[in-house]
Amino acid sequence: MSLDNYAALCNKTLHVHKLLGAFFIMNRYAILANMNIFLTLFFPFVGYISGSLPFSIWITRHVKHVDVRDSGSGHATTTNTIRQAGFGWGALVLILDITKGFLPTFLALKFTNNPWVIAITAALAVAGHCWPLFAGFRGGMGLATFGGSLLAVNWFAFVIGLGLLVTLLLIIRHGARASVLTGVLIAPLFWLLHLRGFEFWIALACGVVIAYRFIIDWNRKYRELWLDREKQ
Repeated sequence: MSLDNYAALCNKTLHVHKLLGAFFIMNRYAILANMNIFLTLFFPFVGYISGSLPFSIWITRHVKHVDVRDSGSGHATTTNTIRQAGFGWGALVLILDITKGFLPTFLALKFTNNPWVIAITAALAVAGHCWPLFAGFRGGMGLATFGGSLLAVNWFAFVIGLGLLVTLLLIIRHGARASVLTGVLIAPLFWLLHLRGFEFWIALACGVVIAYRFIIDWNRKYRELWLDREKQ
């Protein structure tokens, strides 16, 4: 083989290597792009499925053979579970409802740094609790699940949010209205307190869901601060 032919062969080989390198680089970027799309859709889906697990309904049916939504406030909540099955089972429901928001939000935080993916995951966990896929879209009110989502990113934000809700409850003495205002005010409060990371976006997204959900009980009459409605 002449020197010229050898040089030509080397050039062709180098050209092929460059083409293969470019192909693998493009393929890698395509895989990463597809992975980002997958994660963007996957975690919100997990959030909604997690939120849709109606623990209060399952527990009261197992313990008392009743539907927790058939009495009290008519919602699948911790307080209604306490009415139906007692404080012990109500405490278990509270822990499980907090976990429903905590786990998907924690996973989204661990595997992606996209604040919108994390916020939408949390919001859909709350929405799943309010309108659960596995309970005819009649669920709870979402506060515990919202709290779990906040707890996954910042325990201090969780404490501030809880303090806001309790303060409004004591001032207004009306659970639904206090909850609506909490949903509206929690994100601006976080901003003022310089809590402007993931917790702010979660508060913004979940606050909208909470405010919308509690509007249905805006005119509900309470016999006590939060436990029951006035009998008509």
